[in-house]
Amino acid sequence: MKLSRLIFLTLTLIAPSCLWAQSFNSYFINKTLRLDYQFAGNDKEIFISLDNLSTLPQWAGRRVNLNNTPLEGNGQVIVRDMEGKNTIYKTAFSSLFQEWLTIEEARQTTKSFENTFLIPFPKQAIEVEVMLFNTSRDTVARLIHTISPDDILIATKGINDVTKHRYLLHSGEPSEVIDIAIIGEGYTAQEEDLFYADAEKALESIFYYEPFASMKESFNVVAIFPEAKESGVSVPRNGVWKDSPMGSHFDTFYSERYLTTSRVKAVHDIAAGIPYEHIVILANTDVYGGGGIYNAYTLTTAHHSQFKPVVAHEFGHSFGGLGDEYFYDNDSFENMYPLDIEPWEQNITTLVYPEEKWADMLPPNIPIPTPTADEAKYPVGIYEGGGYVSKGVYRPAFDCRMRTNAAEAFCPVCQRALQRVIEHHIKEKPTKEDKVK
Repeated sequence: MKLSRLIFLTLTLIAPSCLWAQSFNSYFINKTLRLDYQFAGNDKEIFISLDNLSTLPQWAGRRVNLNNTPLEGNGQVIVRDMEGKNTIYKTAFSSLFQEWLTIEEARQTTKSFENTFLIPFPKQAIEVEVMLFNTSRDTVARLIHTISPDDILIATKGINDVTKHRYLLHSGEPSEVIDIAIIGEGYTAQEEDLFYADAEKALESIFYYEPFASMKESFNVVAIFPEAKESGVSVPRNGVWKDSPMGSHFDTFYSERYLTTSRVKAVHDIAAGIPYEHIVILANTDVYGGGGIYNAYTLTTAHHSQFKPVVAHEFGHSFGGLGDEYFYDNDSFENMYPLDIEPWEQNITTLVYPEEKWADMLPPNIPIPTPTADEAKYPVGIYEGGGYVSKGVYRPAFDCRMRTNAAEAFCPVCQRALQRVIEHHIKEKPTKEDKVK
């Protein structure tokens, strides 16, 4: 690693906690400020615009490590106080819009996509900065705006008409644990019991895998049932369009199995008034498919035979920011991960800065790349192929839940990455003063 980069990384990691420490109660109250934005543009121009502001009756997000984030993401929201311009809250994310920018359609037309972020409600006026990064990690769009907590145009949501819901797992108060909302998509009134049964299966599926199994007490899980007018979800390639609460559909970006929704505000409207941080959407269909977007949502089919591994895989994306470890021999996604840039995802590497990833977990004198014939000898290695390409991007294990549905577990590297995200939500990182003690 270059010395300058080492110094930068060190300062990035220690500065927020060592230079000054802030507590939740110093800057925020127990409410949520919901930020709705439109990300718009094409492959040449990108814009971020503020859409709406609203408040929710309770804050279910983290109350520790407020001014730092465990992953860089494809974008970030940074909240600062107006007086000292100190970072008082930060979160990272990825978006469907940024994926769309990588396909041919973005070179032919301009589109806009909804994006919603939740931050704790501030006591005083704040400055909010939203940034989008490209695949080379350059900032390609930025919006800075101010918000006053007494703005009369901040709408109130989640007080009346709260969607029907049921807790499946309750480990503590929202301020103490991580809150997951499992939301039904395409279930009619007659299929309410079916949804709750599917939600139980989703919970069992996610918490079957480590580290979720060992850290189950760190989570609440609530199942939310918005009644659909029609059963099922849209399958455009078959000419099937359903009137579902969140407008989910297959064939996203003309990819047959990619199941997503662009109606992000509808998703959050359904969950309003119920404490939540992370979202899992279950589609009432047996058609194979799914999608997971970091700090946005997991969306997966509920009735396919591969439901159990798929929902865990997609949750690995949306909750843990894990990258896909599978690849295609034709390298049709070669621009997704430039080979001169280290990906921010913790389970893939281009070997630009491998010491930032899982080098500490490798046995001495391991061959790099690690031969696939030695998979039994090296449960953790540097195996070539990942991030959709067969050359130049490497994964930590021969097989993993982030590679195939046949894998029995998340690999050790993915497990550690997921555990770090869980702990970032619930455990305060020690400050410089704490370390001295």
